[in-house]
Amino acid sequence: MQGFVFWLVYPLLWLISILPFWLFYFFSDLIYILVYYIIGYRKKTVEKNLKLAFPEKSESELISIKKKFYHHMCDMFLEMIKTLTISEGELKKHFVFINPKDIETVNNLGKGVLVMCGHYASYEWMISMELYGLKLKGHGIYKRIRNKYFDKLVKDIRGKFKTEMIESHHVVSTIARHQKNGLNGIYGMIADQTPKRANYKFWTDFMGVKVPFFTGSEKLAKDFDMPVYYLEVEKVKRGFYEARLKKITNNPQSEPDFFITTSFRDRLEAQIKAHPEYYLWTHKRFKHRNAPIPENAVVR
Repeated sequence: MQGFVFWLVYPLLWLISILPFWLFYFFSDLIYILVYYIIGYRKKTVEKNLKLAFPEKSESELISIKKKFYHHMCDMFLEMIKTLTISEGELKKHFVFINPKDIETVNNLGKGVLVMCGHYASYEWMISMELYGLKLKGHGIYKRIRNKYFDKLVKDIRGKFKTEMIESHHVVSTIARHQKNGLNGIYGMIADQTPKRANYKFWTDFMGVKVPFFTGSEKLAKDFDMPVYYLEVEKVKRGFYEARLKKITNNPQSEPDFFITTSFRDRLEAQIKAHPEYYLWTHKRFKHRNAPIPENAVVR
């Protein structure tokens, strides 16, 4: 059954990926109408999240953000599909690292590096980093999809330019093996995920809401002594992004607990406040805001 669904959908995805950009984004506009006005995909979740994050904004302002967000979300989803057939040259035009010296700096650290990013702007096209002279082997940490055919497709898409995908359950053993073999890699992690209940160890304000925060990135950085960078991605205009690596620390083991996590939060918050329409508001980031805080948890 999984294979049947995949082979039913895949030809359509491939056809979408080869559309010229002007027609590609016209198709995205049609998808927006379907998703926003007809299906209403997670509208209540988006509305609740926006009201929590921006209680000072008027109803008309929130509606404007919501509509812009759905436009962006449709674009971003289709841009991932576009990666199926996009060329290196095209991708470098649409996702630009505006300071190549950032990558040169990372190359010269002589260590594995952890790159933290959020569900903001275009996290899918960060795979283009390898096209800008990155000497470290690129790795993306992801959560496995239940349908094994679509799981392979996502891995193939994200690995199109030599990035290797690592399932989240295998990340510790994989990094340990790489370091044992003297292989320095760069590991990209979306770090604003909601932690599981067993990991409610650190609570802090995110967009003014007290929630448990995922600290796995910080633990990896400290356990394996990896410098940490934030991937700051800005959307310049439709289909065009600029990225820059921002240092959080080159000495994670010397930093106080939760410094890395809160530094990441602060950088992500600043981007969201500047352009809230580019954050993934369908993501249930605040779902545990009313959960009891464990006695042994750290709250800041």
